[in-house]
Amino acid sequence: MSNIPVVKDFFHEDTNTFSYVVRDPATQACAIIDSVLDYDTASASTSTTHADKIIAYVREQNLTVEWILETHVHADHLTAAQYLKAELGGKIAMSQKIAVVQETFATIYHLDLKQINADQPFDHLFEDGEHFNIGELEVYNIPTPGHTPACLSYVVEDAVFVGDTLFMPDYGTARCDFPNGSAPVLYDSVQKLFELPEDTRVFLCHDYLPETRESYVYETDIQTQKTQNIHIHKGISKAEFTQMRNQRDSGLSMPKLILPAIQINMKGGQFPTPEENGVSYLKLPLNYFKA
Repeated sequence: MSNIPVVKDFFHEDTNTFSYVVRDPATQACAIIDSVLDYDTASASTSTTHADKIIAYVREQNLTVEWILETHVHADHLTAAQYLKAELGGKIAMSQKIAVVQETFATIYHLDLKQINADQPFDHLFEDGEHFNIGELEVYNIPTPGHTPACLSYVVEDAVFVGDTLFMPDYGTARCDFPNGSAPVLYDSVQKLFELPEDTRVFLCHDYLPETRESYVYETDIQTQKTQNIHIHKGISKAEFTQMRNQRDSGLSMPKLILPAIQINMKGGQFPTPEENGVSYLKLPLNYFKA
């Protein structure tokens, strides 16, 4: 192992989301993972309060942003990737399987898929298992679909950033009822994560603070997940997990921000092209999803 990455967390309480700056201490190169753009539903207005905290940290630490990484197309918050790139540079990247999400939701939103493909908003789309670097840190991705088909976990030396695949052990695992989600596929994805060294640090995208805990937590490890995760610890079969996950998901409501979030996030944070009055407009598929 050449280096130990320095990880700084940024918590967005409105969406229970953790964003990260992952730094190579040898070169001061860094990556930003799972950023958040503030969004007010009532006014359909965005702001950059959370992203500005990341920008301030990067500048104070004299870091160079090489990557702006997404673990998946988030349904619970808007990404600030485009704003961060404009301010700090870096390449916006995620799984090549974003194409599946774009195709699915282009139909739902009645958008022009050919235009999305022609104006691909991501600077880089990772092949499964692709290796790359953050400065001198060695990084590779593990495809971890199930929550969505385009989920990636990023292994950065002794750390892994798992997106929504896993939560804290006392909260369990991601839902699998979004389009092209799959509980048995998620089970298999978690088994791939469980093959990592047991002392691998696990950084989570969300924490929802169960009643048994008093404070939010963003970091655990593979050994703890394997032995204590309430949904998928060792000894739980795929059939048992699938039955549990499907039953739980059947009673969940849709995330409050899913309709604006997916529309923005599947295009790397790009807003819709402004119309002749200079205003960008989101589309909502009326009565497509039932409450």
